[in-house]
Amino acid sequence: MSKITTKDGTEIYYKDWGTGQPIVFHHGWPLSGDDWDGQMMFFLSQGFRVIAHDRRGHGRSSQTSDGHDMDTYAADVAELTQTLDLKNAIHIGHSTGGGEAIRYAAKYGQGRVAKVVLISAVTPLMVQTETNPEGIPEAVFDGIREGTAMKRPQYFQDFTIPFYGYNREGATISQGIRDNWWRQAMMGGIKAHYEGIKAFSETDFTEDLKRVDIPVLVLHGEDDQIVPFPISGAKSIKLLKHGKLISYPGFPHGMPATEAATINADLFAFIKA
Repeated sequence: MSKITTKDGTEIYYKDWGTGQPIVFHHGWPLSGDDWDGQMMFFLSQGFRVIAHDRRGHGRSSQTSDGHDMDTYAADVAELTQTLDLKNAIHIGHSTGGGEAIRYAAKYGQGRVAKVVLISAVTPLMVQTETNPEGIPEAVFDGIREGTAMKRPQYFQDFTIPFYGYNREGATISQGIRDNWWRQAMMGGIKAHYEGIKAFSETDFTEDLKRVDIPVLVLHGEDDQIVPFPISGAKSIKLLKHGKLISYPGFPHGMPATEAATINADLFAFIKA
């Protein structure tokens, strides 16, 4: 397996296929690089070099005790991109991976990153605070913490239903998509998953969004039940210098899987523009 070892001794697993302009995919919580299968295969067929890593504590990377915060996630990506000598890269992040991608681009990406895409991303800030009154109450995230810590196997099974909008009238449920989500999630470490909830819910990406001066595409489903569009995509676009927003009526949080044809086409158009 292809892995790098970071400065603190963590092994980060990655897939690196093809040649051409690199596209780096950042996965969501609590998944792995496998969540990008539909995009990896599509862009590989279009002549791109595609890279997807498993975040520390997730998938096939080390189940570390520490470092489950956004700054460390971004630093790990910086070490990976330096090792692979990636330049003129497109960074695409889904959900938590969107936060990781914009933090990496803002802090380390100058001279290496050409464009960023935020899909169903947790930016700019999820949790409700005095300065973010529209956010989600912390009690909701406490519930996610409890479910993850105490009954992870069943909680993760149940989590797939709202994640993919399978609780909506008329939804066509794919058991394979649900099983693949659960498979990826259970490969990761419970401590990383538990501590990652704070990382994705309490990290404020406002300054990262403001700082990035390259083109950024924001894609968000208007029926996202995990990261609601009004507090995320609708706010992120207002903070970007060179942002473009596409919102999709009825699309769920996990739209890269359930609506891959639409998402891939819009990604391709943005990358080629």
